[in-house]
Amino acid sequence: MRLLLVEDDPKLGPRLADDLRQKGFAVDLVDTGIDAEFMGDEIPYDVIILDIGLPDLSGIEVLKNWRAKGNSLAVLILTARDDWQERVDGFQAGADDYLGKPFHFEELLERINALIRRANQKVGKSLSVSGMTLDEQKQCVKTEDNQEHSLTGTEFRLLRYMMMHQNEILSKQQLTEHIYDDHSDKDSNVIEVYIRRLRNLLGDDLIRTKRGQGYIFGDEQ
Repeated sequence: MRLLLVEDDPKLGPRLADDLRQKGFAVDLVDTGIDAEFMGDEIPYDVIILDIGLPDLSGIEVLKNWRAKGNSLAVLILTARDDWQERVDGFQAGADDYLGKPFHFEELLERINALIRRANQKVGKSLSVSGMTLDEQKQCVKTEDNQEHSLTGTEFRLLRYMMMHQNEILSKQQLTEHIYDDHSDKDSNVIEVYIRRLRNLLGDDLIRTKRGQGYIFGDEQ
């Protein structure tokens, strides 16, 4: 899953970005409203974390501009804890959730995951298919024989995205856009390497190739 983090605090922004990467997200960090609006328009993020107090264009204006253009990406705004008016303004502008500063990272993580599950119509906290379960805390997969298999960061992001989109045709470009951040080498051919690794681990039946279109994850219907 790929996030856009919009935060101009020179200490908080990089620290949050690093913490989110450790939890298995691809993260792009920007510190101005103008850059945020551009990135949010160009890249199909899974969630955007948007600070309101930005130096050039306020987070509220950025959000209003996105919504005016029909951009429906999930947005969690960061506000001053005691400023109820900021929260109201954020929701009126089209925010999906908010979190007051200062906050605990664990709460931010849970709110992000809740927005992702809601967007993908997943009601449970675990992802399972054919007796296989993805452990998002340990970033590993538990197979039907009750064995745990560790995943690399890219394998984890790829498998999580595919499990969130079971039985959909997922192109290489779509997968690349959601598992790599803006600074990664986005060679779509590398996706084939990771698909092969997941097939070796999980079996060929769960990941099917749709020739000329992409991949389908899930039991064949």
